[in-house]
Amino acid sequence: MKLPGILTMIQMGSGLVFAIPLGLIGFEFLVAGRTVFGATFLFLAAAMLFLPEYVMRRVGGPRDWIRGLLPFRRGD
Repeated sequence: MKLPGILTMIQMGSGLVFAIPLGLIGFEFLVAGRTVFGATFLFLAAAMLFLPEYVMRRVGGPRDWIRGLLPFRRGD
């Protein structure tokens, strides 16, 4: 199993900084009986955490994009 690198940890931490308050707002709305807004905020909080990881695995990172732009050399 490959351990996460420092950039992955920074990405996850910055996602949590924004997702935790949004999730708490969603929870408060659910408790108050405003289920549509509460569910929406909880969905957005979950998307903030999982969507960047999905995109990086599906599309690739900046390193893969740069490799795709550079001409391919076989002899080097």
